[in-house]
Amino acid sequence: MRNQDKSPARMSATLVKILEVGKGRLLIAGALFAVAFFVVAVRLFDVATLSRQKDGVAAGKTAEHRVRIRRADIVDRNGVLLATSLPVSALFADPKKVFDPLDAARRIVSVLDHLELAHVEEQLRREIRFVWIERNLTPAQHQRINNLGIPGLYFQEEYRRFYPQANLSAHVVGFTDTDMKGLRGIEKHFDAMLHSGVPVTLSIDIGVQHILREEIARQIAEFNGIGGAGVIQDVDTGEIVAMVSLPDFNPAKAKNAPAEVRFNRAVQGRYEMGSTLKILNTTLALESGVGTMQSIFDATHPIRFGRFIINDYHPKRRPLSLPEVFVYSSNIGSVKIALKYGTAAQVAFMRDLGLHERVPLELPERSSPLLPTPWREINTVTIAFGHGIAITPVHLTDAVSTIVNGGMRWPVTLLKRTSVDDTIVATRVISEKTAASIRRLLRLVVTNGTGSKADASGYLVGGKTGTAEKPGKTGRYVRRKLLSSFVSAFPIHDPRYVVMVMIDEPKGTRKSHGFATGGWVAAPAVKRIVARSAQLLGIHPIAEDSPEIRQILDLKLEPPSTGQHRLASF
Repeated sequence: MRNQDKSPARMSATLVKILEVGKGRLLIAGALFAVAFFVVAVRLFDVATLSRQKDGVAAGKTAEHRVRIRRADIVDRNGVLLATSLPVSALFADPKKVFDPLDAARRIVSVLDHLELAHVEEQLRREIRFVWIERNLTPAQHQRINNLGIPGLYFQEEYRRFYPQANLSAHVVGFTDTDMKGLRGIEKHFDAMLHSGVPVTLSIDIGVQHILREEIARQIAEFNGIGGAGVIQDVDTGEIVAMVSLPDFNPAKAKNAPAEVRFNRAVQGRYEMGSTLKILNTTLALESGVGTMQSIFDATHPIRFGRFIINDYHPKRRPLSLPEVFVYSSNIGSVKIALKYGTAAQVAFMRDLGLHERVPLELPERSSPLLPTPWREINTVTIAFGHGIAITPVHLTDAVSTIVNGGMRWPVTLLKRTSVDDTIVATRVISEKTAASIRRLLRLVVTNGTGSKADASGYLVGGKTGTAEKPGKTGRYVRRKLLSSFVSAFPIHDPRYVVMVMIDEPKGTRKSHGFATGGWVAAPAVKRIVARSAQLLGIHPIAEDSPEIRQILDLKLEPPSTGQHRLASF
């Protein structure tokens, strides 16, 4: 029997060898486990992230594209947000990974109950890899859908357009579609700029906008009108500081708004503006030299022109001075003025004021004026008292701004302008002398004429009323379908702003003694708008009876003397 060698040294060497073998095997096993875990992690990452991007590619809409692009803000002249973009969640599905489309649809609709079950199920059964289920989820909806644990459903971050001022700036700002493409208003005009991340600052003052909208809405309600519009323009820069069209809509819900509500009356509506156009008629008379402040025009009898008979609404039945023709709004006197300067002069003057083309405003929705073609003498006659040409409220506001500011026409704009912008050039249309005379006449309309209800104490409002019958379906004018307006400037001795208010188809009330004219309907709104917004616009009340003011505006409305009557040859 052999003796085995069991010495301690020999046993120690064997143990070390066993431990080394075990250690090697553990390292190999650990490495294998590490590789396995890495493969699982990569797969999970692929399923959770990369596959969603692949699904997005399959639909032509990558997640990377949606997350990175944020449409820029639109703000008013003081930096108040009018439109902004905020991140939201969107829910989409890969139908091939949805095991039970009907069950999944029922569970989705239990959370998003505004969706139709049949439509959601149909989407989940489609033979494609990407379908939208719902966009613009709230955080609560996102969480509840996520808790359902339905395979094949995924979330994607994108941006949604928000309009903090809602209806207040709808017609100016416009709106986008779900994919953030501008469809209307400033959103559409500056779509590329906003999409690239460049913000837009408007000339609109949202505080003044609120006042204008509130007062127009009040008059529409009081006189049961079908709509209205208003514009406030800075006469020295061409900036529009407020623009309203009613009825209006919430741009966040624009797709549900009917077309007639989205219609912008201020720049799309074309109207025969009635006696407000007598401002243009009288301006041309003074500028062309066919009339002076001392000229007399015989308004004793109606005028027969072809098959038309032209009367005055409140006839004086006597010769009228030029200021009387304007303040009493004599159609007869206005026609005789127009016949003296003639058609060619009228056409040229309207062109100089921009009334032959669309207003050069940063809105896609703009209408061209409706002009007579050919422009005959009968057209010159009717245009003299505000019929036969249809323009937008912004056309009228811009023309009056040019006349009252001293005769300089600034390009009208919805963008805020800075005092250092020397690229903007004004063109002279009339002389300062003519402009000064028109300002005095406009003040007389408020102190002695049909615009008395626009007299905002301390702000020296001057303006002109307009009441025009609207044509019906047959083309004939309908007596009780009126367009009542008032266009004004303040303070009239040194104008800063033009305010224009128009109410569509107002009805007379007991308070107005049955009248629905511009003096009863629009002028009171202008008074309140001026009184409420003046200090927001940096204009403070002044002493109207000061010697300086009296000297600038001194003009008495007196009938011609007997001797002057005999001199009235036209």
